[in-house]
Amino acid sequence: MKLRIVPTDLKTANEFVRKLHRHSRPVVGHRFAVGVADEDGTLRGVAIVGRPVAPRLDDGKAAEITRLCTDGTRNACSMLYGAARRAARAMGCEPIYTYTLPEEGGASLRAAGFQLDKTDAGGSAAMWHSRPGRTAQPVGDDLIGGKWRWKG
Repeated sequence: MKLRIVPTDLKTANEFVRKLHRHSRPVVGHRFAVGVADEDGTLRGVAIVGRPVAPRLDDGKAAEITRLCTDGTRNACSMLYGAARRAARAMGCEPIYTYTLPEEGGASLRAAGFQLDKTDAGGSAAMWHSRPGRTAQPVGDDLIGGKWRWKG
């Protein structure tokens, strides 16, 4: 299957995440979103990029891939990570971060030029209240702490 990167908006990307993401909900804000589509134009995955969630990483230049979701199409993750990284850099954002669970191997991230930055990254639900207007999202125990941070 031949894939290509396509522009997408937050509403479309969030709807894709709402339908297919294993454990995360749609996001409220973003800097930009990109999609990957097949030769028929069917959307096969999305990446949503915003400001870093961790306040200490938000220096005004850094960006974070806050959601990446595909329907399982081969190579879609690598294409999206690479496109998000290139677009963020073209906008002057550097570095770009993203997080995975330890059981997610990271092959797509490495293929897109990311390197493992920190293991045991991620905070507690209490940290959600460190920024005004934020409310905690209920998540499973597997999503509190114990994530791996990647940097591209």
